[in-house]
Amino acid sequence: MMLTSRASVLLPPSKEKIAQSIASYVSSRLLSTPGPTSRSRVLRNHSSLTSDDNDGHIGASRQPPLTTFTEDEQMVRDMARQWANETIRPIVREMDEEEKVRQNVLDGLFECGLMGMEIPEEFGGSGLNFTSACLVVEELSRIDPSVSIMVDIHNTLTNNAVQFWGSPSLQQKWLPRLASDTISSFALSEAGSGSDAFAMKTSAELSPDGSYFTLNGTKLWISNAREAGVFLLFANTDLSKGYKGITAFMIDAQTPGITIGPPEKKLGLRASSTCPVILENVKVERDDVLGEVGLGYKYCINILNEGRIGIAAQQVGIAKGCMDAAMPYLEERKQFGTSIGDFQGMQHQYAQIATEIRAAELLTYDSCRRKEMGLPFIKEASMAKLYASQVAERTASKCIEWLGGLGFTREMPV
Repeated sequence: MMLTSRASVLLPPSKEKIAQSIASYVSSRLLSTPGPTSRSRVLRNHSSLTSDDNDGHIGASRQPPLTTFTEDEQMVRDMARQWANETIRPIVREMDEEEKVRQNVLDGLFECGLMGMEIPEEFGGSGLNFTSACLVVEELSRIDPSVSIMVDIHNTLTNNAVQFWGSPSLQQKWLPRLASDTISSFALSEAGSGSDAFAMKTSAELSPDGSYFTLNGTKLWISNAREAGVFLLFANTDLSKGYKGITAFMIDAQTPGITIGPPEKKLGLRASSTCPVILENVKVERDDVLGEVGLGYKYCINILNEGRIGIAAQQVGIAKGCMDAAMPYLEERKQFGTSIGDFQGMQHQYAQIATEIRAAELLTYDSCRRKEMGLPFIKEASMAKLYASQVAERTASKCIEWLGGLGFTREMPV
């Protein structure tokens, strides 16, 4: 595993050196704990698993809990947590007001290896597993979901799609850039194709000599559009075939004919850009087709299935972030000589929310492990996304309520 800055040359042989190479963002406990770093160990060696609760009583014949993570996974999670607290937390409110993720945050995501988490090391990525990526998404979402959604889309959708279905030349062209300096955007939705995604009207007409396609149409609600250097974009090469004409393209954002519209004025996730993308006679080389012509609908379905797990991780992070903000207040705020968190009526409420967050977490990481093990996971991923989203909303609403008048101010991060 390699989680280093772009300046690094050698693969560090120990966890201590890996941690030091991530701009000193790993805690001293982790820095003092050596350990092997191979990706196979992350995926297979259960003997090295340590519990999140760390009671030290996992026997060789016992299955570890779902939220038991390998040392490497814990290291990545803790690094992301510390980096987010030190770099993002101080400017979350400013970025929300400015409706823009600041450049130092974007640069830091690449420098810490968080934009190429599952990209193999041979392409400059970190060579991590899917669970590690979801842990990072959760930790970032705990501080700022606008940053988390950017990382989630980039890693679980674009990067993985290029790895799964991209030709060797397309992988060589884009994976090193996606890991080092180029943000991606997943361009699917249109005015008439939201939930009915395959009703898209964006067309891709093949040139007479078969060397390029000409794309025309408008995509709406496209996350990361303003910052993107490349679009994973879906268009129909033969509208008469319906969804069987849908094809996926990797399109450089600087290609002539692409216009990024103004970002939507959203009620939340305001630092995350959500923009229309207009295509007017955009010429795309045949070699920039992802996979096979006419199979874009299959790629879309498959990548969005695992993308649901990433969304669930976002929601778990949002819920935990709300609790992080509200619980200290319940201890500090006193009424009738008692902390309001000590009243039994309050204890019932936050115990219920904590239980629901734990359930959402278990659903999410069960889906992660099922995917990594090659087991069916579509149903479980859908359940995780549904339930975690419901829990995030309930948690946020309850935390606003518990904070009283402060909960209705922008002083609090809830």
